[in-house]
Amino acid sequence: MEAKQYELNDVVEMKKQHPCGTNAWKIIRLGADIRIKCEGCGHSVMIARREFEKKMKKVLNKSGEA
Repeated sequence: MEAKQYELNDVVEMKKQHPCGTNAWKIIRLGADIRIKCEGCGHSVMIARREFEKKMKKVLNKSGEA
C-alpha cells in the first residue's frame, strides 16, 4: 500500500462526515500534528498525523488547482 500524497492547502475527503453535512476538509497546518478546517462550517480540528492518514479517504483538490 502506497503512502497518500497530500500538501498544505489541499482539500481532502475524510471517511466520516462532519456533523454539518460535509466531509471535505482543507489542510491548514502540517507537522507531527495536522490541522484541518471543515469546508462547510469552518470548524478546525488538530489531529495526529498517523490518525489523519488512517481517516483520510482521498485528495479532492490539490493546492495548485482551482
